Amino acid sequence: MDIRVTFSGDKRIDAHLGDHVVKTDQSLEHGGAGSAPEPFDLFLSSIATCAGAHVLAFCQARSIPTEGIQLVQRHRFDEFSHRLECVDLELTLPRNFPEKYRAGIVKAAEGCRVKRVLTSPPNVGVTLHVHDVAPWSQATNGGP
Repeated sequence: MDIRVTFSGDKRIDAHLGDHVVKTDQSLEHGGAGSAPEPFDLFLSSIATCAGAHVLAFCQARSIPTEGIQLVQRHRFDEFSHRLECVDLELTLPRNFPEKYRAGIVKAAEGCRVKRVLTSPPNVGVTLHVHDVAPWSQATNGGP
């Protein structure tokens, strides 16, 4: 599936994935309105939500209620380069969670596809295409 990006004004950018739209914005600190998460925050949340999906599927397959299960993601950045150094997922289970499934649910969370991609990252390239388009003012105002 292709993801198509549109620019919604100011610092807002939308990603169109089939019938879904993921909205992003920059924080007030970065010149945006803070109306949506920043793209990097969405990237980080994809790790937690992917792990969460695996935890949920694990529980559903075994008819284990998810009440009381918590998943918290924490990040550590290098103070000088601001590079993301570490992502920690903390899975908290209620005391009544079956002992025999505790190691299995951790393994399920670790099976997240996003996490696996990060351990062997793909090449990401940018290809430039240039084509004729009416000047911006004509394209937005209906032309001359």
